[in-house]
Amino acid sequence: MLTLSLGDAASRALAVLPDRLRDALAEKANAIAAALAVRVQQKLAGDVLGARSGALARSIVATITDTPTAISVRIASASADVRYAAIHEYGGTIPPHDIVPDKARALAFVLGGKQAFAERARLPAVTMPERSYMRSSLAEMADVIRDQLAEAAVGAAGS
Repeated sequence: MLTLSLGDAASRALAVLPDRLRDALAEKANAIAAALAVRVQQKLAGDVLGARSGALARSIVATITDTPTAISVRIASASADVRYAAIHEYGGTIPPHDIVPDKARALAFVLGGKQAFAERARLPAVTMPERSYMRSSLAEMADVIRDQLAEAAVGAAGS
């Protein structure tokens, strides 16, 4: 999950802003959320990770929270089916474990070019490198996000 929000001082100031300025910032937050979600999905389609099924990219959603004291953009994987999202973002070690069949009496796989069967297979520990797709997207877009929010504020203040 990646959350972009204004700090406490900005939140207090936001509560007393004129409606036109607040509306301009909320509108810009919506556009930023969409652009950030697209950038994350691009990274998942090959820039950082090679897509296998596309499930992780399809699970990325942007939500906007607009309260009297805050406008927040949240980009996250919204599916419990993509449990591997965090290990790709942050890296980590998958501990050794057994793989057992759940719908058959044996596992079937190709080993050394030949069909093999087993009741179980022992997977050794696997260390996954960090492959940031969320945090790196935010870092890459940070200057543009700041500029767009400032532009929206100046534009609304001048109207």
